[in-house]
Amino acid sequence: MSQSPVPPELNAVVADFPLAGGFVSASPHGSGHINETYAVTCEGTVGPRRYIFQKVNHRIFKDVPALMENVRRVTAHVAAKVRAREGEAAARRVLTVVPTRDGRDFAQDEGGGYWRVYDFIEGAHTVDRVTNVAQARAAAGAFGEFQAQLADLPGARLHETIPNFHHTRSRFEALRRALTADSAGRAGEVKAEIDFAFAREADADLLLGLLARGEISERVTHNDTKINNVMLDDVTGRTVAVIDLDTIMPGLPLYDFGEMVRTSASSTFEDDPNPGNMVVRLPEFRALVEGYLGSAVGGVLNATERAHLGFAGKLMTYENGVRFLTDYLQGDTYYKIKHPRHNLERTRTQFALVRSIEEKTAEMTAIIEQSS
Repeated sequence: MSQSPVPPELNAVVADFPLAGGFVSASPHGSGHINETYAVTCEGTVGPRRYIFQKVNHRIFKDVPALMENVRRVTAHVAAKVRAREGEAAARRVLTVVPTRDGRDFAQDEGGGYWRVYDFIEGAHTVDRVTNVAQARAAAGAFGEFQAQLADLPGARLHETIPNFHHTRSRFEALRRALTADSAGRAGEVKAEIDFAFAREADADLLLGLLARGEISERVTHNDTKINNVMLDDVTGRTVAVIDLDTIMPGLPLYDFGEMVRTSASSTFEDDPNPGNMVVRLPEFRALVEGYLGSAVGGVLNATERAHLGFAGKLMTYENGVRFLTDYLQGDTYYKIKHPRHNLERTRTQFALVRSIEEKTAEMTAIIEQSS
């Protein structure tokens, strides 16, 4: 989705930040669908310097000050860890918030919009989809390291930027309500998908039950572990930084790993109109397991968490399928769609991946045991 031209309010908030030099230009940047993102170039005495300006979507993120408090705490903690281990040069390549002139984490324009600024991470890029096992292994290692870095984050519990974001029972109950209401009159045409979802209702409570019994622990998690939220070095291809921290909040590490399986070990796009194209790719799954457990988080996870890595992939895929189906039943009120059956195609493709994971559970379990 292309972004709109640079808005005039960006020019107004530039003055709120202590940038290195005078404003030269700004242009839309990246492929995100939630926030508006722009690369801003400034020219100073030592040459050009780039920054990332983002207008945060406060219709989705209702409490931007709380969100930015999370981001500031997390980025400062990660930078300190990297600086102590690898030196100042490495610390300059982690995500860094640029505070306003009066020390705030964000500025507001005259219309009430929230703007934040990051240092531009030079010499690195993102990719939108895993194309080889090396990328899968690198991304899993980066997210695992990120979780481990935050295992000792001091201070109070982070804010929940989207309450119940990965609470699968809540997502299932939303589906039940949408089915009862049938506001768009679509329930009759999706009986197979409804039956598929309801046949697996018990899965919604498995990890929540383990958490309630103290068998797994709540930790700081990213909650959107797609590979395009990892920056890769332009030359070496190695991971540089984990980005897009809007959903950083309390959660389960298994949610993060499960989302990696859903997005990086899947054989096709989530909206492929032919669900027969969707299966779980075992080589990529193995790379995710090896990269994740081979990172520092491998020493943080307990045996129960390790044993449920494969199930986590099934659960996150199931949860997303349930959410797509809910939106379809409600008349496509949440997700952007390109055509009337877009959410139904997404639902069918996600449920095809769930079925594939179920069929390959034994192989996935063996991979986890070999890597533990």
